[in-house]
Amino acid sequence: MTGLTDLGAALLRKLDPETAHGLAIRALQTVPLPAARADDPILATTIAGLKLPNPVGLAAGLDKNGEALNGLSKLGFGFVECGSVTPLAQAGNPKPRLFRLTEDRAIINRMGFNNAGLEAFAARLGDRGRGALVGANLGANKDTEDRAADYVIGLERLDGLADYFTINISSPNTPGLRALQGREALDDLLGRVAEARPKVAGDGRPLAPVFLKIAPDLTSAEIAMIVEAALAHGNGIDALIVSNTTLDRPGLRSPDAGEAGGLSGAPLKDKALNALRDAAAAAQGRLPLIGVGGIASGADAYARIRAGACAVQLYSALIYEGPGLIGRIKRDLADRLRADGFSSVSEAVST
Repeated sequence: MTGLTDLGAALLRKLDPETAHGLAIRALQTVPLPAARADDPILATTIAGLKLPNPVGLAAGLDKNGEALNGLSKLGFGFVECGSVTPLAQAGNPKPRLFRLTEDRAIINRMGFNNAGLEAFAARLGDRGRGALVGANLGANKDTEDRAADYVIGLERLDGLADYFTINISSPNTPGLRALQGREALDDLLGRVAEARPKVAGDGRPLAPVFLKIAPDLTSAEIAMIVEAALAHGNGIDALIVSNTTLDRPGLRSPDAGEAGGLSGAPLKDKALNALRDAAAAAQGRLPLIGVGGIASGADAYARIRAGACAVQLYSALIYEGPGLIGRIKRDLADRLRADGFSSVSEAVST
């Protein structure tokens, strides 16, 4: 079945990127997929209290509306993140807004948080089966007057429906959103999140972990400041996701290299790895980290873990490699852990 799904991915690459994306979601909704084979026990790990069968997750952006969660849960991910979702439905930016940079194994997107809104998202999360752990990536509406309030609304509405939440303040495609990474705005946001969390779990259920997703286009000092802010707000943030797409255009060859938007895929790898190293140096083990950006192999995943990530996420590489990539990364990662004498993923973190 993996071979067939990889063939499907190859065919989709011949279509307009956004058309292909829509067809991929439709296929994941309708095509009956067998459950992925059981993971190698060495890959089991825990992050912020979440027990993962393996540390390889799906980054947000593929399933913005939570439409294909049952299909995605059968591909072998340890966890699946859907969204970004905003309180109110919004169309996003004008098309074209998604560009496949084949020569660079990269993607540029300026989607602009296009999604069907929180109510439709909540209904789909409520109807999903019990497959992989599912996270909800929360965004703010473009025209909202109080962006921090939008994140609290998302937390409150999806309470009990998502296994974890991600506060996405690092998309480059909503004007002004990245300003929330400044200390004053960040303190306000994290303080309100910390205040809201005990209320939404008031019936005695454990608090669902909340992660903060940051940009790779930050200095070491800015990343250190975000780490300290996250730690200062007690139960506000349980882990950092490092990182989102970049506004840089490092040596690209593709004809669409000059398009506006966030760049992901292979050219982001070194920048995202360096941002992760900066976060690990600042956190000193006090805050779990998830590595994202340009991961396309077991070697890439292993490098992030050795650099300080407890888990990793990928998305753009799937477009070029197909879903068979997930199993290849897991097998290679298990082999590398054993070859270096580790008995678990957690033993290899920050080594």
